[in-house]
Amino acid sequence: MANQADSAWFPERKDSGFIQKFCCKVIKSGVIPKHVAFIMDGNRRYALKMKFSRIVGHSMGFDKLTETLEWCLDLGIKEVTVYAFSIENFKRSKDEVEDLMKLAKGKFDRLLLERDKIDKHGICIRIFGDIALLPRDVQIAVANAVKISRHNNRAFLNVCLAYTARNEMTAAMKELAIGVENQMLRPSDICEDLLERCMYSGESTPPDLIIRTSGEVRLSDFLLWQSCYSCLAFLDIYWPEFTLWNFLWCIVRFQLSYDKIQDGKHYNDQMKKRLQCASDKENALKEARLAGQVMNNNMDDIVEQYRQEREKRVNNFINYLDNKRLEFVNSLSTMD
Repeated sequence: MANQADSAWFPERKDSGFIQKFCCKVIKSGVIPKHVAFIMDGNRRYALKMKFSRIVGHSMGFDKLTETLEWCLDLGIKEVTVYAFSIENFKRSKDEVEDLMKLAKGKFDRLLLERDKIDKHGICIRIFGDIALLPRDVQIAVANAVKISRHNNRAFLNVCLAYTARNEMTAAMKELAIGVENQMLRPSDICEDLLERCMYSGESTPPDLIIRTSGEVRLSDFLLWQSCYSCLAFLDIYWPEFTLWNFLWCIVRFQLSYDKIQDGKHYNDQMKKRLQCASDKENALKEARLAGQVMNNNMDDIVEQYRQEREKRVNNFINYLDNKRLEFVNSLSTMD
């Protein structure tokens, strides 16, 4: 078996054959999810089943990911998120965690050798998770991969490392608390949309389809906030056994549920807009009264002025947060 760190993220593509091309073409005649997320579960159990070592199972899981990314490119799926390593995984044996960290470092180092292919496909690599929890050498490898692909915007690969949804939401709330404490934000500025923009996934779109292998029917603390309008597909196979036909079945399931999900999403979006408008009006009038402003025919102007000032505060805070995260990545990266 080849060195586990040597397998490529973007290997030379093979001819897919007539049947596969035909089926993909049929699927593409319907709605294709823009963003698909994967819980790549079952690598260890697959290794046990096949009498391989655990790390070989994890390495085979990576090979399956590279194949899946190829399918996504063929189908026109622009964004992929993968659950690579949960914070809970640190509770595994020391040897297994160390092996996984070595594998992760090798894979991210390998990305630097495939920079031309990353640029060819226009892929931007983003990391969701508390990078500071990772070993220093893995942090550097991750930061280098993020930095070399930052300028790309045709496709996005989001890798969840040292991630849980609860940690993501907690970290976002802490950032908001800092914003209020430093008077960059007001407590009244905080809403669902702002919280969402402060998460690791703040620049990402919510996943249209979430696929989990291994037969487990749960999300395991993965994208809990973002998945409220996602189609969920649970497969009773291990991740290394995942095939294109499994993938196409999941997409068909997404297509069959698309209209109902969109109706729910549209209703929720309209509700959030109404709540934000009501909040802006309430806070604008409260401020006007405190300032002793006369409220007659200019009430709409007062509310509009408040809305513009709120949006300016929010955008300035998001820019501050983006720059803070960018500086952290740059401080780790060894790339020019």
